[in-house]
Amino acid sequence: MLLDKVNVTFKAGDGGNGKVSFKKIGRGPDGGSGGKGGDLYVVTSSDLTLLNQFSRQDLVVAEHGVDGGNNNRHGKKGNDIEVVLPVGTSIINSETGKEVIELTEIDQRVKLLKGGNGGWGNFEFRSARNTTPMKAQSGFPGETLNATLNLKLIADYGLIGLPNSGKSSLLNELTDAKAKIGNYAFTTLSPNLGVFKNKIIADIPGLIEGAVDGKGLGINFLKHIEKVKVLIHCIDATSDNYKRDYKIVRDELTKYNLEMLKKKEIILLTKSDLVSGKRKFMNSIGVSIYDFESIKNLIKLLS
Repeated sequence: MLLDKVNVTFKAGDGGNGKVSFKKIGRGPDGGSGGKGGDLYVVTSSDLTLLNQFSRQDLVVAEHGVDGGNNNRHGKKGNDIEVVLPVGTSIINSETGKEVIELTEIDQRVKLLKGGNGGWGNFEFRSARNTTPMKAQSGFPGETLNATLNLKLIADYGLIGLPNSGKSSLLNELTDAKAKIGNYAFTTLSPNLGVFKNKIIADIPGLIEGAVDGKGLGINFLKHIEKVKVLIHCIDATSDNYKRDYKIVRDELTKYNLEMLKKKEIILLTKSDLVSGKRKFMNSIGVSIYDFESIKNLIKLLS
């Protein structure tokens, strides 16, 4: 299952503490400063299942800096940490609701949080007036972010339609995806992805009337259509009312975001092998996974 929204706390490393110490001979201060805490970076990948890692881990912390030592030894810097997230992830500050960054490119690397500086050892506090300083600084805390990670699929084609309209079967036929299929509504419970000639096709779970208000699988998956470049609208050829089926889905898209209407759309009458004769609706194309010629024509269109 594709997890597309999680809450997680990110924390950069704390700085190490400064040291209070003195030379054995001469009693001069020689306490070293603490090391800087590790920074926290986010890196993007094409693996869209990466948010699943946070289902059991809701805290990610970079390494803390090491405390300073005697003989003016500075503490070691904490190691940076890289958190790999799927491309299309928006990082939102959970406390303010404001977006921190949207990750839109594969192999993007961004410093999200800065590690804390190390505290000064007493060597740094020496002066002509105070030759034996007894104080050192504590390390400074690394930056922290309570975040909501919100994934929106970035796909070239998005398969949309009512439940059980043949979207998953079509995805499996066109790509190497292994989407679950079945002759009942809501077989697809989360978006499935496949790669077709270096282009990504997303199978969006079926929409029903009132989806934008939370009915069926609800609004959770409407957001995934926002980033899709071309809509492939699947209508079951065995339906007794193409216009109604088409309008239900289009109305839900419009209610969610008017910009959806500007997207290019290809209309398919799926399961065309189950009806006698050619049926027509608007500029639709009949297609069936059991009709090689229709699949070949669709591949040519998508190429």
